[in-house]
Amino acid sequence: MDTEAQHTERDPSTDTEDGSRSARVSWRRTGLLGAACVVFLLLLSHFVIQPFLIPSSSMEPTLQVGDRILVNKLAYRFGSEPRRGDVVVFDGTGSFVREDVGGNPLTGLLHDAAAALGFAEPDETDFVKRVVGVGGDRVVCCDKDGRLTVNGVPVEERYVMLGDQPSRVPFDIVVPEGKLWVMGDHRSESSDSRDHLGSPGGGMVPVDKVVGRADWIAWPFDRWSTVPGTGAFDAVPATAPTAAVGGHGTGPRG
Repeated sequence: MDTEAQHTERDPSTDTEDGSRSARVSWRRTGLLGAACVVFLLLLSHFVIQPFLIPSSSMEPTLQVGDRILVNKLAYRFGSEPRRGDVVVFDGTGSFVREDVGGNPLTGLLHDAAAALGFAEPDETDFVKRVVGVGGDRVVCCDKDGRLTVNGVPVEERYVMLGDQPSRVPFDIVVPEGKLWVMGDHRSESSDSRDHLGSPGGGMVPVDKVVGRADWIAWPFDRWSTVPGTGAFDAVPATAPTAAVGGHGTGPRG
């Protein structure tokens, strides 16, 4: 009786097909995982924390050109409002810049997605500044000692760029309720509320246009830290003395 085992040969084409199928499945899984990660990051940046690339020197020395900061979008979501000294990111449409006159929707969508992930510069309508006055405050520059005052109290602005004055031009304004008076830390290089007194909104930023508070510097690694806080406004009373409030002041543009 022939007991020799019969051997069967495996078709080489079957191995090739199985390998191709496994490769397709692997690429599909990788693509789905990548898409899920992008969607997660977009949702995170839309609702919780948004990376923001610093494009100019207007907030030096606190923030440097090229810094990537993380903006806390929950900071003012539950009844809290921006406070004096906070560094905030806001949409300047209608206050610092005119309403959008249109553009390519697809290009705008792609740019917004890249900016939301911190891979592109922010929209030209987005700004980062420090809150100096909130609703009801009287902000004046400068007193006899060259200091900015809020509600009659001089503010020691140690965060201002070394060598800069609080402002090279005088102003005397009262901030309307629901609005903010904002300024850059590098005063000589910052186009801020002072420069937009003649613009729509009078240089005041609506609170509901604030995107969030800049809480962390995430990049570069050697600057990885929280955005420094300040106690400069601790002595400022909640509102300006009634006798001192005489309405909206004016100041030069530019």
